[in-house]
Amino acid sequence: MSTEDQVKDYYKKLESSKDLQTNACCTTDSIPNYQKEILKNIEPEILDRFYGCGTPIPDVLDGITVLDLGSGTGRDAYLLSKLVGERGHVIGIDMTDEQLDVAKKYQDSQAKRFGFTKSNTTFTKGYIEDLASAGIKSKSVDLVVSNCVINLSPDKPAVFKEIFRVLKEGGEMYISDVFSDRRISDDLRKDPVLYGECLSGALYIEDFRRILNECGCLDYRITETRRLTINNKELEEKLGDIKFYSITVRAFKLNLEDRCEDYGQTVTYKGSMENLSDQFVLDDHHTFKKGEAVKVCGNSSDMILKTRFADHFTYTGDKSIHLGAFDCNPIQCDEPASGGCC
Repeated sequence: MSTEDQVKDYYKKLESSKDLQTNACCTTDSIPNYQKEILKNIEPEILDRFYGCGTPIPDVLDGITVLDLGSGTGRDAYLLSKLVGERGHVIGIDMTDEQLDVAKKYQDSQAKRFGFTKSNTTFTKGYIEDLASAGIKSKSVDLVVSNCVINLSPDKPAVFKEIFRVLKEGGEMYISDVFSDRRISDDLRKDPVLYGECLSGALYIEDFRRILNECGCLDYRITETRRLTINNKELEEKLGDIKFYSITVRAFKLNLEDRCEDYGQTVTYKGSMENLSDQFVLDDHHTFKKGEAVKVCGNSSDMILKTRFADHFTYTGDKSIHLGAFDCNPIQCDEPASGGCC
């Protein structure tokens, strides 16, 4: 049985998240209050069969096109549907018929719940390693999200290559997934339960960095990290000392440098983003408070001024004068580090 068939078989048997044997694919991350209000208006069946490990929903989404990889029954897709509004569009890709059937069943009713005149969602059967076969054109998407799905892929480099193919220039990848502190043995990867529970398919965090580099992405940012507990003694014994993390990552399709460089630039947040009147968080060590000028490296500047966030900031400086390496003051902790500006 192929890895894809193994995963399909595992998930089509699940009636709800309660059927999982560990807590790796069940999010406990905090969800913003405005998103909680939207979730209250999503069909219970969609919510009951949700298997995510994080909350990969960034800010400033009105009117954009979003692609949800491994959209399942559509929880994140419908949450995004409300946030992009009628001018926007959400595409969900999944390979499991049972999951897609649930998502498609509620397209019209969810549109009505959100007050839309018609649905702004499309759910398509396909494989996240080959988005072209699912009809996703190059440079056609503003944002790609995924929630605890890429770890299940047998060809992760192909997934990330496809992500950066379909993203527009300045577009964003924003994913939550399970990562490990070391490479996982083939024997563990062949275990159907460990794989289906989003554990033995986890990417070693340094291999993740290398894959992104090969895609031309030299700097990514971590927004949230949570150490996973297994809560299953039998599976814990199989896994030994491997540490697993639920990590939310953002990366942009930009021509960035592989290190933080200082060009004397500053950015100031206007406080104009919806639901973010006081501050905007770029990553786990860049918080921009309204009206406060903050010195940033060249990469951070580009992530703000060459993306959909640009209109919400004022800035000083450009890249005409180089001042050397940027002191990005990394967070001192035992958790996995971010990409370039760490």
